[in-house]
Amino acid sequence: MRVVGLRLEPGQNVPEHRNAIPVALIVTEGRLQFDDGAKSGEVGAGEMLLINPGERHTYRADIDTSAYLVFAGLPGVRSRTWTLRRKT
Repeated sequence: MRVVGLRLEPGQNVPEHRNAIPVALIVTEGRLQFDDGAKSGEVGAGEMLLINPGERHTYRADIDTSAYLVFAGLPGVRSRTWTLRRKT
């Protein structure tokens, strides 16, 4: 997992692109306008947008906006299941 901070000023945007892995975009301040080609909308502070692998998407800020992008894996790396175990 990798977490990246994002800050956009009014009028800034992230051009349309795709990700090879799932991404959660969590807005902490402001709001983002998003478009994935099929639907568009707004994600505000305290809300999260889930982006599936291979899904085209873009987003932009109309006001100062901060968010975290949480990348849920690494391309080409097999994931394995995990559990929380208690020491005995």
